[in-house]
Amino acid sequence: MKVLRFADVIANGAVKGKRVFIRADLNVPQDKEGHITEDTRIRASVPCIQMALDAGAAVMVTSHLGRPTEGEFKPEDSLAPVAKRMSELMGRDIPVVANWVDGVDVKPGQLVMLENCRVNKGEKKNNEELAKKMAALCDVYVNDAFGTAHRAEGTTYGIAQFAPIACAGPLLSAEIDAINKALANPKRPLVAIVAGSKVSTKLSILQALAKNVDNLIVGGGIANTFMLAAGLNIGKSLAEPTLVGEATAVIAAMKARGADVPIPTDVVCAKTFSADAVATVKAATDVADDDMILDIGPVTAAKLAEQLKKAGTIVWNGPVGVFEFAAFENGTKTIAHAIAESDAFSLAGGGDTLAAIAKYGIEKDIGYISTGGGAFLEVLEGKTLPAFEILQKRAEG
Repeated sequence: MKVLRFADVIANGAVKGKRVFIRADLNVPQDKEGHITEDTRIRASVPCIQMALDAGAAVMVTSHLGRPTEGEFKPEDSLAPVAKRMSELMGRDIPVVANWVDGVDVKPGQLVMLENCRVNKGEKKNNEELAKKMAALCDVYVNDAFGTAHRAEGTTYGIAQFAPIACAGPLLSAEIDAINKALANPKRPLVAIVAGSKVSTKLSILQALAKNVDNLIVGGGIANTFMLAAGLNIGKSLAEPTLVGEATAVIAAMKARGADVPIPTDVVCAKTFSADAVATVKAATDVADDDMILDIGPVTAAKLAEQLKKAGTIVWNGPVGVFEFAAFENGTKTIAHAIAESDAFSLAGGGDTLAAIAKYGIEKDIGYISTGGGAFLEVLEGKTLPAFEILQKRAEG
């Protein structure tokens, strides 16, 4: 995928003294008092902003925050807390500018934060008039917000159509490189782990990956549906019996290519879904009608770990059991450590996956951790994200 990168624009001398508009992803969680509770996205956005300042640009940065109503700004929609935290991280004052669409006063070496972009009328539907007004504010547009790359909005798509120069920031560039490495040109064998509560939410991902991967490891409620498809009793476990046909089709598609969907041979069961429930390891053929499967068993986990250690590329989306409960975390813990120990390039994404990576302290052993959420899932489905598409079009001229 060919896109213009911000680093190359700077290297070409096209930034010094120019106005740079950065679309970042600063949509961070806040408590009821408006205090930021987790600032990873702010920290991750700083390098791109600093690059622009170091290159002598007049810098504007904006983001969405929460779910504001277009045209109706409310105090809780404000990026002021974000600007305050970023000021602390960067050691400089960052003014917040409201009602900025018709003009922004910013000089080279200065940095301003433009108020919540989703308050602007026409942002979500990518209104062309709005996009042209925003494009007129800058000489260089930089998209550094992978988390919104799957949405064709004013600040993610429209402005990129009309800005004099449109390019990808370091975060977006890194995501593009990781996706290409893992999915477009993977080192084989390519192993994907797709886990979660429902097949229905990830069916299109399973179908897309079935055409490409060498091993498709399923976990959580998804694995239970695949166990049903394999003719196994799953008791009262979470599953979607109406999607057994789709699961069977995925298994068949993989088999036709000489690829595999490993079905658990042992599982960890309980009678109730709770942290203090008694955990019992059983063969997958011995699950009782009143059992709930809450994790893969140790034999299955060890077998999958061996596959992962031999992989060339690993894509990981979702824990394979209820890892939040100590009695049912062994499967996810075993797989996490196997990925960390593997020589494979690993790409991981999804909220629960990130929580598992943090819990087992393996951040430094994962090739690339995507913070994209919905955008990451759409990439796994094989979709071309709108933000990538427009930057590609602009790069091709």
